[in-house]
Amino acid sequence: MKKITVFIFALILSSSFAFSMSYRGDVSSAPQKEAAGQQADSNKTDLIKTAIREIYKGDFTAAEKIIKQTDGNNSDSAAILEVISQYNQIQQSRRQAKRQTYEKKLAELEKFSIRRPKDKAQAETNEPNVVDVFAVIVRLQEAADGNDKTKILDDAFVKDTIARAQKIAAEYEAKGEWVDALLYCYSWLTVIDENNKVYSDKKEQLEERAIVKASLQDSPCETSTERYEKVKPEMFIRSLDVLEYSYVEPFYYSGMTDKALKRCRYLAEVLSLSNSFDANSFKIEFARDKMPKFIAGLSSLEKEYKREVVSLSKDQFVKLFRHILALNSATMKLPEEIIVWHFADSCLSTLDPHTMIVWPKQVEDFEKNMTNEFTGIGVEISKRDGLLKAVSLVPDTPAYNSGLDAGDIIEAVNGESTKAMSINCAVSKITGPAGTKVLLSVRRPGEETTRDIEITRAKIIVPTTRGWCRDDSGNWLYFADDKDKVGYVRVTQFSANTASDLDSVIIQLEGSGMGALIIDLRYNSGGYLQSAADIVDLFVEKGTIVSTQPRVGLPTWEAARKRGTHPNYPLVILINSGSASASEIVAGALADETFSRAVLVGEQSYGKGSVQTITSYPGEGAQLKYTMAYYHLPSDQRVNDRWAMEKLGKKNWGIMPGVKIELTSDEIKKMLDMERDNDILAAANHDENKKKLTRHNLAETLEADSQLAVAVLVAKTKLIESGLK
Repeated sequence: MKKITVFIFALILSSSFAFSMSYRGDVSSAPQKEAAGQQADSNKTDLIKTAIREIYKGDFTAAEKIIKQTDGNNSDSAAILEVISQYNQIQQSRRQAKRQTYEKKLAELEKFSIRRPKDKAQAETNEPNVVDVFAVIVRLQEAADGNDKTKILDDAFVKDTIARAQKIAAEYEAKGEWVDALLYCYSWLTVIDENNKVYSDKKEQLEERAIVKASLQDSPCETSTERYEKVKPEMFIRSLDVLEYSYVEPFYYSGMTDKALKRCRYLAEVLSLSNSFDANSFKIEFARDKMPKFIAGLSSLEKEYKREVVSLSKDQFVKLFRHILALNSATMKLPEEIIVWHFADSCLSTLDPHTMIVWPKQVEDFEKNMTNEFTGIGVEISKRDGLLKAVSLVPDTPAYNSGLDAGDIIEAVNGESTKAMSINCAVSKITGPAGTKVLLSVRRPGEETTRDIEITRAKIIVPTTRGWCRDDSGNWLYFADDKDKVGYVRVTQFSANTASDLDSVIIQLEGSGMGALIIDLRYNSGGYLQSAADIVDLFVEKGTIVSTQPRVGLPTWEAARKRGTHPNYPLVILINSGSASASEIVAGALADETFSRAVLVGEQSYGKGSVQTITSYPGEGAQLKYTMAYYHLPSDQRVNDRWAMEKLGKKNWGIMPGVKIELTSDEIKKMLDMERDNDILAAANHDENKKKLTRHNLAETLEADSQLAVAVLVAKTKLIESGLK
């Protein structure tokens, strides 16, 4: 009995122990499962973040592979997959359009080839126009892939067309019609075969001659006499003093010498053909019979300065300059101002495209462009199809309330026909001192009669911030995605007021619930460095924004301040090859690894990694604009200058986007046409004409602008990322 009791007690104890062990086992498995679940969620989040990083690098294919490793039921994964799907749809549509263009242009080229006369006797009159053929070839190359591009240049008909164009160009060149030689041949050939140095060298020679010819002729806005007014040798010599001390790089006068002597030869060559110029536009007097002595003198100077001197000093170079002035005085007797103008222009062009003397006649227009303020009437004009048109009106300006309207054709300014006016010439005619009047003769499209509108000029400040479209009242629309509240602001230039204007728009958007922001800097060629720094300061709290590093003197920098910084919401910036200078500072700083504040979408920027300053040291009303420093991003990375990189045979200039979307010429035209339609502001009192304005909705705008559409997707991706734990 005792044994049985002990056995039962042992059995109960054993069962209790087993139950206890089992119960404790169940308790310990719950946190293990929970931990395993948390680890799984963490792994998914890490995968999503990795996929997002690939999107920011533009690799949507890698992002899709990564995201598919996560649970499809995860809302963030599904959202990223939707972004990738929309991106793929955009790219597929673009590929299809590109292929259609290729097939269409290939068929057009074949038609040209078939139409070409077989009989050489008929070839002169019946050959296809070379410009028409070249236009097709360029579009065909753009739409071609890989080996197809090489095949195009190897095509027999293409080779024959190039040879025919070169023959035509030679005929134009013999007559002194260098612009036509460019238009009918070498401007095209350098695009069709961009690595061909023979073509590029020939293009440069023709451009030099064309510059000389144009500079010697009157234009509707300026006579040749006015162009060279008050130009003096001392202005150039004093400019050299500044450059020797303050230019961003040491430079050598030997390169300047070669370029200056070439320009003087081109000057003589152009003058030798001056009988073929329009008699009404060429009024410069010179001793034609002494021209051979001038050319012989140039040859002697070339030998003298190239025989012994490897590196010229400034004194030797100035001596050469004075020798050429004296040579001209003893031979051709061309007005000295012309020799000075061309000698200086050719010399400074060897430094960089941004260093130049602003001669007294040019100063007023130069300052007007720098400030983005002028006295005029407040109208944006263009010249398409040979017609000067009012494209859009600036709000609250004389033009806006005058009776002039968007789309009107401006036939004459103060009675002078606009047919032969360049766009710059027309601007100078329409603008003028505040309080003065200008008379425009305008014709509305579809009407035969013109009417005169007299407008009193006033100070005009052009707004530099825009939305994606105007509403019926002329106000800007700023949301590029209403559902996710993705804001959009286009900055057209960096003026003194741009940062404060942008700040006001952003505050307005934040008040409307903005979740992410796109800043469009495409085709923004720059402006004030301070304006660029102020815009970056809107988005970062501290740290160096940009530094400028001169050759002589101490570096300078702009630093961010916490006060006035906007919330850290997602930011995307659009750039392209037209984004330069201040645009590159803003885009480069905000995308720099120091801040990693923005993702860049679009194309490689222009590559103007230098800072210019202006001095009046040349004296007597002239100014010198010169490159005095390079600028560096917050991480101290220098933004490479395109001009300098091309001289080295490199292409790593400017700012590179993280998400690269390169547009074809067809896509650019479609995008710009859509943008122009959406930008137009009609006159305040022309309700009837407003109804005729073409406006495009958001879906149409995004369909026409792949870069903007992808920027919206990247902004949505950043919104998803900001919600991840």
